Parts: sequence; C-alpha cells; structure tokens
Amino acid sequence: MDLNKPFCAWFQRFSSFLLHLGFLISKADSFLFVHHSAAGMVYLLLYVDDIVLTGSNPSLIKTLITRLSNKFTMKDLGSLHYFLGVEVHHNSHGLFLSQTKYALDLLHRADMVEAKPITTPYVVGQHNSTEGKLFSDPTLFRSLGGALQ
Repeated sequence: MDLNKPFCAWFQRFSSFLLHLGFLISKADSFLFVHHSAAGMVYLLLYVDDIVLTGSNPSLIKTLITRLSNKFTMKDLGSLHYFLGVEVHHNSHGLFLSQTKYALDLLHRADMVEAKPITTPYVVGQHNSTEGKLFSDPTLFRSLGGALQ
C-alpha cells in the first residue's frame, strides 16, 4: 500500500485550488506557491501539513486564509514563531531569523553542551585511519549528521 497516495490526491486538490486563484508554482520549490498582482504579493509554502503564508498586503493574506478555510479544514496558528528549526522573531524592522534553539537542541542530543568551541572539528593535514575507537551509537551519529544538513 502506498501511503503517499492520500497526500498526493490532497496535494493535487490543494495545488489546483491555488492555481485556480492565480498562484504560480515556484521553479525553485514545487511546494512554494507565489501570487503577484497589483494589490501585492503572497507567498504560500506547504510543508507536510503546515502552511507558512506571508505577503506584502495583509488584506490579501486574510482573504486567502478565508478562502482556504472555506475549502479545506484548517486551523490558523497565528504569527510564525518556529518552523523547521528556524526561530522567527518579529520586530519593528521586520523579521529576525535564528537557529540558536535548533543548534542548542543538537548540542544537547550529542551531549556536547559543555564542549569547548573550535574553528574546525577536523585536524587539517591529518589522514583518516581505520584504527581507533568506534563511535558508540552510529544511529545517533547519523541522525545528528542528517540534522546538520
């Protein structure tokens, strides 16, 4: 059984609705939808079951939220604060994006919060060796490597 089929059907319905409203699919990311008009710009990013919505005109955004809510079951979570490891802080100049919390969470997972910082974790000019102590938890090592990507 392909578990992606329900998502694909939902995504097809969702993207068709946005295209009908005049959105275009970004060439950079097929889950990013862009709408440009004389009234302003709106960007909608879909990630699994989350939607990040921003734009230059608050009334356009509000209208889009209303139209989406009428067509799909949705819950407006308000202003964006944290998404995919990025903290979002709103201020009078715009947005400040930070990954401090994400980095600290990784340091906690790796049990390296108390480690001293260095410019590079690899000694330049030293060759890899097959000798030495193996990493005690390869699954943790792989998950940390994946999280850093």
